[in-house]
Amino acid sequence: MNIKYFEDTDTALLEFSGYPVFEIKEINENIYLDLDKGGNLIGMTLEQARRKQILVKFHSSR
Repeated sequence: MNIKYFEDTDTALLEFSGYPVFEIKEINENIYLDLDKGGNLIGMTLEQARRKQILVKFHSSR
């Protein structure tokens, strides 16, 4: 798993595999799922990651 954080947009990208994204599903206004051609989860985008403390919760649960 690879985590990238973009401070300028407060966006976190969690990459679970290197497969190409076939479809993006919006879960809510801040969470998007990246799916491969088979419908498998390969990544997740989290908007407002620090403001909503998503990254803090993720890191503290490890």
